[in-house]
Amino acid sequence: QVQLVESGGGLVQAGGSLRLSCAASGRTSSTYAMGWFRQAPGKEREFVATISKSGGGGRIYYADSVKGRFTISRDNAKNTVYLQMNSLKPEDTAVYYCAATNFVAAVIRVYEYAYWGQGTQVTVSS
Repeated sequence: QVQLVESGGGLVQAGGSLRLSCAASGRTSSTYAMGWFRQAPGKEREFVATISKSGGGGRIYYADSVKGRFTISRDNAKNTVYLQMNSLKPEDTAVYYCAATNFVAAVIRVYEYAYWGQGTQVTVSS
């Protein structure tokens, strides 16, 4: 089993920034790509960003809605993945979930992720 714990959520004004962290523990050697998803009230969980185990080199993908504003990164030595969120908008308000998958490549669908964190609330005020 793999346990994921998110932190860093909170309340921020529009235009502000937040940095989310996700610490993985347990059988982390079995996980490869990691991702961030979000779910707003009354909406389905949606893809935000994903990063393969090796990181950069083009193996990072973003949802169009966050491209250019959010940056995903990972520190494999610390088993931690980050989501730097800049220029936040009220429509970014949601519970943000960290997820880990057994796939080598970065993937973007909810069902492709086997492990999920408990979520952290991000609220952006206008």
